[in-house]
Amino acid sequence: MKFKKYACVAMETGTAQAALRLLSKHYDFVPVNQADVIIALGGDGFVLHCLHKYLSLKKPIYGINKGTVGFLMNTFKEDGLLKRIAASRCEKMYPLKMEATTRDGEKHIALAFNEVSLTRKSQQAANLQIKIDGKTRLDKLISDGVLVATPAGSTAYNLSVHGPIIPLGSSILALTPISPFRPRRWRGALLPHDVSIELINKDPQKRPISATADSLEVLHVTSVKVTECRDTYVTLLFDKHHSLEERIIREQFA
Repeated sequence: MKFKKYACVAMETGTAQAALRLLSKHYDFVPVNQADVIIALGGDGFVLHCLHKYLSLKKPIYGINKGTVGFLMNTFKEDGLLKRIAASRCEKMYPLKMEATTRDGEKHIALAFNEVSLTRKSQQAANLQIKIDGKTRLDKLISDGVLVATPAGSTAYNLSVHGPIIPLGSSILALTPISPFRPRRWRGALLPHDVSIELINKDPQKRPISATADSLEVLHVTSVKVTECRDTYVTLLFDKHHSLEERIIREQFA
């Protein structure tokens, strides 16, 4: 890939800011709106923030790990940065579209590149109904909540609640319960990426829940519809020897 102009952004930590100062001595960066590619210095949370913030610019993002886990990031190397970016592999990520309806009838729409999650907001467990393409598949899920994860997000919150890791390109979404009480043995489901998932709060007054699309939270939710948004996508760049697809496969054998 041929890029001529590069922007570099960093999260507000000492290590990320120090890396930005170091790279700025060796490379001529331009403002984000003038760049062909955006270099993001930080952790997975920061690159997720950049995906949302710069979505409308339709610029590919090359993440460099200056955070903790760095699952979506490349290794920091001062030399040969532009050559590595030019030789990198691109991965397209399509977000989930969340349509949440609240108790007062308001509708909230948001995108999520990792997951859409519903979680209880009181001491009582949530009472949820699950519909897939309009058909009730689970009439009552008593749990702390439930989430829908993309393949890229399957190693995040989804993995921490024992959901499956999904390889990229599989066209599958994970529907995973959060601390299920009834049915106790239900582990969730793997669903085609083009289904419509409806999550209904059966007791919104007594058992309030919230819905979160990545980091955007909506309170007092009565129902949530989740679909894959094919109208837009983001492009992440990965060093050839360390693609996101390889990381997802490797994580399953950790």
